[in-house]
Amino acid sequence: MSAERKKKKKNILKSWFDGDMLLSPFLSRQIGLIALVAALIIVYVSNRYAFQSEQVEIQRLRTKLEDVKYEALARSSELMEKSRESNIQKYIEEQGSQLSISTRPPVVIKK
Repeated sequence: MSAERKKKKKNILKSWFDGDMLLSPFLSRQIGLIALVAALIIVYVSNRYAFQSEQVEIQRLRTKLEDVKYEALARSSELMEKSRESNIQKYIEEQGSQLSISTRPPVVIKK
């Protein structure tokens, strides 16, 4: 019986390697199901790849947004520094202009 079992296992392996199993009645009946499972696997893999690609793009855009925010903050700070009255007065003096800060308060003109 042991020799018969070994021979049967050998025949099964031989039929798998030869491709005879693909012609078996069981696989012929289930070919639609096998095709459906293969299609679902392909859809699953492509969906996961698309999701991962979108996640990488979102992370890249978040990093870029953060960089732009910091750059805008730095430029705003720089502009505030340059527009201070004392810095403007220094700049005017360096340019040799005769402009100066008014010592008289502004006058309101009424009609």
